[in-house]
Amino acid sequence: MIKKELELYIHIPFCVKKCAYCDFLSGPADAGERAAYVDALIREIALRGEYYKEYCVKTIFLGGGTPSVLEGADTARIFRALREHFQIDGGCEITMEVNPGTVTEEKAEIWKAGGINRISIGLQSVNDDELKMLGRIHTFREFLHTWEILRKAGFENMNIDLISAIPGQTKESWERTLRTVAGLEPEHISAYSLIVEEGTPFYDRYGAEAVEEDTQVVPLPDEDTERAIYQATERILEEYGYHRYEISNYARDGYECRHNLGYWERKEYLGLGLGAASLIGERRFHNTDDAVKYKALFMRSVGASEERSADSRPEEEELREETEILSVQDQMEEFMFLGLRKADGISEQEFRANFGKEIGEVYGEQIRRLTGLGLLERCESRGRLRLTQRGVDVSNYVFAEFLF
Repeated sequence: MIKKELELYIHIPFCVKKCAYCDFLSGPADAGERAAYVDALIREIALRGEYYKEYCVKTIFLGGGTPSVLEGADTARIFRALREHFQIDGGCEITMEVNPGTVTEEKAEIWKAGGINRISIGLQSVNDDELKMLGRIHTFREFLHTWEILRKAGFENMNIDLISAIPGQTKESWERTLRTVAGLEPEHISAYSLIVEEGTPFYDRYGAEAVEEDTQVVPLPDEDTERAIYQATERILEEYGYHRYEISNYARDGYECRHNLGYWERKEYLGLGLGAASLIGERRFHNTDDAVKYKALFMRSVGASEERSADSRPEEEELREETEILSVQDQMEEFMFLGLRKADGISEQEFRANFGKEIGEVYGEQIRRLTGLGLLERCESRGRLRLTQRGVDVSNYVFAEFLF
């Protein structure tokens, strides 16, 4: 029997210190709390695995938070459980996010032995003042030490995360970051623009309610500088052999992140852990983000015999919150605004195969208007529709055009 493909996302909600811009479900915790969470997570893995026997896992992404704060033995336990309860493809891409200051040679060896074959390092900037502004716990020198440990451990597929439009950042300082990082020859670079999210210290300084004339606050780059920064990114990284395959992601040939491509192509994925989101069939849902509730569902069974009856397990539905059944219209909208994030755009043939309609029947007016404005372009020979460079600059406007 041919099994369906599945991606797994594992959420580790811990970090050493919350960054000033971060609105992710994460925070500091002591070793005991982290180990207890892993116990609960392993119980969830066992439960979920019972429901997904017809799937083969093609990618796994361990994100957070900072998964590398876990003890190496706890990370190894997670991967043993995944292999016990899910069918993992032999060529599975397995990514783990790490931050400088949380990586040791011992951990790196355990990760490699456990099957992790892709590492994503949160650097953000090579400028220590900018790192301090963001609230990062590390310096660029500490990042380089982490980089050396991981390369020495044998990791040959590594991403470096960067953030642009940091308060006080100039086009020149950003270009220095790009050239310095590209000179290290990572296989992949993610270059995101800073977003000021509600509920973060940055929002208190720069959000809608902040005092605009506060002279003590280092200003954000203006729109012209931010646009120049983005345009410089693709140009400079092309010099070093990287191609942009998604709005914020650049890779050497063959090193595009398969897991993230799955999100943009609406492949099925299952989220495991606190607050983790899933897309299965026509359903979007996420786990509870209440840590007490999450652990309570599983901790009652920790230490019990492995041979428990099915009715002694928490029901899968107890974990879920905000389940949404996507209509065909919802699915078409997602196909458009997620797929157009890719540099290659979307396939008109795939739209027809998925929805039984020509793309022009549904979005003909929007496509005509956006191509007329020079924001979209058609590649007739390949039957694809994609953003132009101008369209990338105003991508949120373009995406909104496909929402009814």
